[in-house]
Amino acid sequence: QVQLVESGGGSVQAGGSLRLSCAASGNSFNLNAMGWYRQAPGKQRELVAVISSLGITNTAVAVKGRFTLSRDNAKNTVYLQMNSLKPEDTAVYYCMVQVVGSRAYWGQGTQVTVSS
Repeated sequence: QVQLVESGGGSVQAGGSLRLSCAASGNSFNLNAMGWYRQAPGKQRELVAVISSLGITNTAVAVKGRFTLSRDNAKNTVYLQMNSLKPEDTAVYYCMVQVVGSRAYWGQGTQVTVSS
């Protein structure tokens, strides 16, 4: 079993920045992909960015150039640096980790609100 602890959400004005963190803990696991998804009210959950164990990143077009995803393998932690935030970035952001030989785990979600 893997537990995820998310932090860093909040409210910010347009043009501002936030940094999300997600730390994974548990017994004897290795992580493959790690990343973030988001879900705005009335919309489906969508990919924001994911990073493989080798550091290869896939970033949504809507956030490319503004959001940066990174991971610290020693800490089993993934970070999402969000700059130049827009009101349309408002959503609940969910951390996702893929455990090698097992399934994906999801965080509880953290709210990001961007006001104009």
